[in-house]
This record gives sequence, C-alpha cells and structure tokens, in this order.
Amino acid sequence: MKIMVTGGAGFIGSHVVDGLLHEGHEVLVVDNLYTGKRTNVNPAARFYELDIRSPDTGALIRREKPDVINHHAAQMSVPASVSDPQFDADVNIKGVLNLLEAAVAAGVRKMVFISSGGAVYGEAPEYPTSESCQPTPLSPYAITKYASEHYLAYYRHQYGLDYTTLRYANVYGPRQVAHAEAGVVAIFMNNLVKGIPSTVNHFPDAPAGMVRDYCYVGDIVRANVLALTTGSCEVFNIGTGVETRTLDLYHTIFEAFQEMSAVREELAVPKTAMARPGDLTRSCLIVKKARQSLGWVPEVDLSSGIRETLMWRLSTG
Repeated sequence: MKIMVTGGAGFIGSHVVDGLLHEGHEVLVVDNLYTGKRTNVNPAARFYELDIRSPDTGALIRREKPDVINHHAAQMSVPASVSDPQFDADVNIKGVLNLLEAAVAAGVRKMVFISSGGAVYGEAPEYPTSESCQPTPLSPYAITKYASEHYLAYYRHQYGLDYTTLRYANVYGPRQVAHAEAGVVAIFMNNLVKGIPSTVNHFPDAPAGMVRDYCYVGDIVRANVLALTTGSCEVFNIGTGVETRTLDLYHTIFEAFQEMSAVREELAVPKTAMARPGDLTRSCLIVKKARQSLGWVPEVDLSSGIRETLMWRLSTG
C-alpha cells in the first residue's frame, strides 16, 4: 500500500514509518519539522516538509492518492495547550480537517488517527479505563483529540471514509526528546546524563506522583501496522494496563542508569513540585479490545523498554 504518515519525522511517527517500510509499504512523510527532525526520517521514505494545515498538503494528497493516511502530526503538549488553546486548536482541528477534505477528494481508503488515551478520558470514573468509558477531556489538547474523533465519524457517515482511532497511553522509547514532546522518560534520562536533578510533579495527596500507563514505542508500531487492515470504524486503547507512579518510573530509570554509566548518588532522590495545569491524577488503559479485534498485545515491559531507551540515549552523547 501507499501510506502517508503525517508527523513522520517525530518520535513516534518516525518509528511507525520504519515499521511500515519493513512491511514492504510505500511511505510518504509529511512533517513541518516544528518538533520533528529530518534525521529521524528513514531514507527509504519520500519526505515533504509541509504543514498539515497548508493547502500544499491537500494538493499533495490529491496528487499522490495514498491508500491510507496515518495521522500522527499534532500539537501534543498538554501544558502548551493550556497556555495557548488557540494554537492547539488551529493545529489539531484545522489540520485534521484539511487532511480529511483532501482524503475524500483523493479517494483515500482509510485514516489511522492517533488520539490520546492518556488525556481524553480525563479523571475517568472507571479505572483502569476501557473504551466504553465516556471521555471527559480536561485540557484543550484532550478536547481537540476527542473532537477530531467525532469528525472522523462524520466523514465516515457522509463520505464513506474508513478510519481506525488509536488512543495511546504514555509512549516512550528511542528518539523521544525532552524539550519538544513533554516525554517524562526523556526528561529524566536527559537530566541524569547532564548530572542535574529531576522533578516529580504530584498532587497533595499523592507525593509519589501521578499514575500513568507507559507503553514502549515498538509495541505502538505494531498496533499501527495492524490498524491498516483491521479495526474499521473503531476506537482502541493502546497501552499496557500497568499502573506506574512517576517516582517509581524515576527509580527504574535511575537503576538502569547505574548499571550502564556513572551517576551521582545524590540524584537518586528527585525534587518534587505540584502538578501542572491540565495534569491528571491517574491514567491507565484496559487494552482487551485491541487484543480481541486487532490481535495486538503489548510485549515490552517497562524495565526492558527503559533499558532499550537508555542505551539509545547514552549512544547519542
């Protein structure tokens, strides 16, 4: 198949590009390099430096007529969405509409849309959380992701455009950067490499930090490959179902660092600070539906994934 990956120069998108190429697909990458890196892009893919809001991106879709659009490009920082909700909506709503309009005009068969299981459910009444739980998004970022899911359903109803929505947990792995994508794993590793203290954000009644579900990027790639041909018009949680507090995550990273490199012992205890606007107390996903319908299960546990990621981080200097 010919597949266009938006955000294919970013952390997750570039891994998806690699996975699609490995499966023998023809891949086009669209990325404005706002947070992505040209060096992340597999040379076997065709790269276009374009913004998803641009008419040029729509023209490219109409010209190339991909079979599938895999939509990873986004403003994906919760704190940034709180500080500038208009920019968040401009990228995440206007961008997806630009792609959907062009997809209909070009006869695209399907869109694989990346949503956020770590954000759209808000402070969910069901925990861990399944897809049957009604989302109550509590940040502009989460709102734009949930709204986009509704646009997908509309374009299916109105024009017959197929879709599969993947609601990611907290993704980590090689190529994640600390400054652009708000990945706490990357932030902690970066601080340890530099020999500076890290900070664990928390709520008053949870000094060990928020609870999150951390999923390795290699497992995420497999879900995207499977979604090409399965999961029609469905929404799937993609995570591990394992609860991890931020402080425990930090200790896991610190212990792996001790095994692989020299590290100052005083860094074993991070600083603490109050939660940021938009932060949720906990998030963990039930992934039974993905197992049943996509044939997908997470395969990499946190300890193994952290070591793989740290080996990559140390190799980059």
